[in-house]
Amino acid sequence: MSTAAQGDQRGHGALWRRIPWGPASSALVVVLAVASILWLHHRQAPSIGGPFELVNAATGRQVSDQEFRGKWLLVFFGYTHCPDICPTTLGNIAESMSQLGPLAERVQPLFITIDPERDTRQVLVDYTSVFDPRIMALTGSSAQMEAAARTYRIYYAKRVVGDDYFMDHTSVTHVMRPDGTYSSSFLSTDGPSEMTKRLRKLIKNG
Repeated sequence: MSTAAQGDQRGHGALWRRIPWGPASSALVVVLAVASILWLHHRQAPSIGGPFELVNAATGRQVSDQEFRGKWLLVFFGYTHCPDICPTTLGNIAESMSQLGPLAERVQPLFITIDPERDTRQVLVDYTSVFDPRIMALTGSSAQMEAAARTYRIYYAKRVVGDDYFMDHTSVTHVMRPDGTYSSSFLSTDGPSEMTKRLRKLIKNG
């Protein structure tokens, strides 16, 4: 190798050693981390809600999600033999509807049974009327119920205990916008005051 080539190689080696690889590596890690966070933030979230066809327990008429366009929906899946979560949630919804005053006209609560075997149409109507007649009870065939539950990402399962059974299920109330898209959810621990405050804000800003 010529003297010039050797000098050039040594020069490149010296330059290589002078590059601050520690700080450069740290900066690269930060950039990659920020890019990952932004990607996760902008990635499409799992969808909640969509088309369904069920039966209005009060009228026996089949209804679809399209019939509720223009209304804010409170969608809750449960069953009339539920010992705690369902009556508490429906009580909170009823109290929130009362607290909303005139704004309640823009809200439609839906109680969708996950136990059509025991929740006949009359049982559902009698049950929801105890809380608030504005709560619409919906039922349907097993296939319709399963399809609706999948659409709203609701889990439910029958648990047999001796000669009886109960229904294990997701205890959230989904809030759907007037255009049918998902807005947010209430947990079973959210009381009527919290529900009213958030609903009032959504309706006024919506």
